[in-house]
This record gives sequence, structure tokens and C-alpha cells, in this order.
Amino acid sequence: MARMPALFLSHGAPPLVDDARWVSQLEELTAGLPRPKAILMASAHWESAPLMLGATEPVPLVYDFGGFERKYYEVTYAAPGAPELAARIEKLMPDNEPVARTNRGLDHGAYVPLTVMYPGADIPVLQMSLPTLEPDRLLEIGRRLAPLRDEGVLIVGSGFTTHGLPFLRDFRPDAAAPGWSREFDAWAAETLARGAVDELAGFRDRAPGMPWAHPTIEHFAPMFLTLGAADDPERAPEQPIDGFWMGLAKRSFQVT
Repeated sequence: MARMPALFLSHGAPPLVDDARWVSQLEELTAGLPRPKAILMASAHWESAPLMLGATEPVPLVYDFGGFERKYYEVTYAAPGAPELAARIEKLMPDNEPVARTNRGLDHGAYVPLTVMYPGADIPVLQMSLPTLEPDRLLEIGRRLAPLRDEGVLIVGSGFTTHGLPFLRDFRPDAAAPGWSREFDAWAAETLARGAVDELAGFRDRAPGMPWAHPTIEHFAPMFLTLGAADDPERAPEQPIDGFWMGLAKRSFQVT
């Protein structure tokens, strides 16, 4: 079985699926991946401690957004559940850190990219919560999850490289990126290219464009789960997706 990489994806709001460039970039990225046996998603839109695992059988999606066209509330993604993966994750976590189960469905941070990557919804998917937003703890969780890559599991942290929604003034998809978004994205790209995980973990104090790029940090945090699952978190990841959508940086990366 081919060893899977791990991904950090900037997933965007539901209308991102109408952006032809993002769709083509994500399709190209997916075409270069081995076909996964199962997919583990960790989305910025599910924070819950202790670590929680979502539904292990198909249930309705979580439309955790408002104010969009009706068509976005009619999207379905009935991927098979992954009960074996849920049981495996429970074994990988330390005994003193409990793992809970819930029947929560996939939220848009999980299913929006999956509708592009695997539109047939024929690969088992499990979503897990972010039990913390602290980079060091997420790196450790990623390290514990890393063996899943040898078992054909695609690990995906889903967030957004910049997410300063309160500070946007132009909400068109092709809007010019504000200075704070461009500056933060350039810093993230360069810091990733150097494999400087400690600097990335200190983004709240070190990155230009803060706090406007991330007035809350849940959309940057999933990348540390992905970096933790890398063979060597300090080896520069590939960055196959970049650019901006609605002024926000959609930079995404792949670790091996």
C-alpha cells in the first residue's frame, strides 16, 4: 500500500467551489496523490475537547454557515463511514487523553474540498475535532496520527492561511488582497520553505499582518496537525496551491 502524504488545505467558504482556479489547483493536487483507503479530516470549524470523532456512518452534512444561496444548503456528500479508522485513532492516543464519539456530520471545512477532490464520495471519511488550538499540542497529535499514513489514510488539516474576515471591505472573489493578507502569506510561504516550525508556531507574535490576518486562530491551527504528521516537520513542504480568494490567502501544502 502506498504511503500517503498529509495535507493542509485552505478550504474557503462554500462558494469557493465556483472558483475555477481553486478547483483546477485542487484537482491537480489530488491527481498526484495515491488513492487513499480512508480520509481523516480536521477542520477549523470543529473545536471540541477532549478529542472527538465524528459519525462513523453517513449522516447529513453540517451546513455551518449563513447568508449564502440556497444551492449551497443542498449539497450532499454521502461518503462511507470509517469505523475502523475511528477505533485505530483511539488506540493511537495516550491513555490519559480520552477520545469521545459523536454522530456529528461533516462540516463545510471537510466536505467542501472533498467534493472537488473525490466527487464520487466513495472513500470512507472520518472527521475529528481540534481539541486544542495550541501549535505544540497539535504537532504532538499529528505525530501520533502519522502511522496512519502507512495504512493508506490521507490526513488533512483544513483551515485558511489568512482569515481576517472582519477586516475585509471587498467581498468579490477576485478582490485585491489587503496588505495584511499579502504580508502574512509571504511570511508563511517563506517560513514553510525553510521548515521553520518553531517560527510558524510563534505566528501570533512573529508574523507580519497580525492580528488582522487571524483575529482568531482556528483557521491557522490545523496546519500544525499536518506538520506533526510529517516524517520531518522541518523539511520544507510542497506548496502546490497559492494565490488569493476574496483577498484571503489560499496557500496549501503537502508534507511527506
